[in-house]
Amino acid sequence: MTVSTRPLVSTDERQWRTLWTAYLAFYETAVPEEVCQTTFRRLTDSNRSEQAGFVAERQGQIIGLAHVVYHPHNWRVEDVCYLQDLYVTPAVRGTGVGHALVDAVYAAADANGTPAVYWLTQDFNKQARRLYDRIACVSSFIRYNRPS
Repeated sequence: MTVSTRPLVSTDERQWRTLWTAYLAFYETAVPEEVCQTTFRRLTDSNRSEQAGFVAERQGQIIGLAHVVYHPHNWRVEDVCYLQDLYVTPAVRGTGVGHALVDAVYAAADANGTPAVYWLTQDFNKQARRLYDRIACVSSFIRYNRPS
């Protein structure tokens, strides 16, 4: 299967929305329409260098997405890259699409001078974790969130 990756652009909104909605459903959540619109606008705004989106494409169809946030880090001079969202259409999981998206993120982070890339996933996301265990190092940190 030939897959290409590229930056997310404004004309991708319809296909992006389909994947974004499926991604949120996978994690059993939803966000208000205003958040969807704002997120897409930020990810495709060339003036917002601290956020970026990428897509995986096959035969003109977007089959995966990745979103990153660059931010300062108190233990480094350079910023770090947080891979906040990664989603691949279920029909093509396990075929290298997720790996291609992570490679695109790694390349963009390197080009941006932010070689440190990290991300989180749910413990139940076993298929993705099989990929992540091959291409990254698992951290011993435990995440805590402020109560809502």
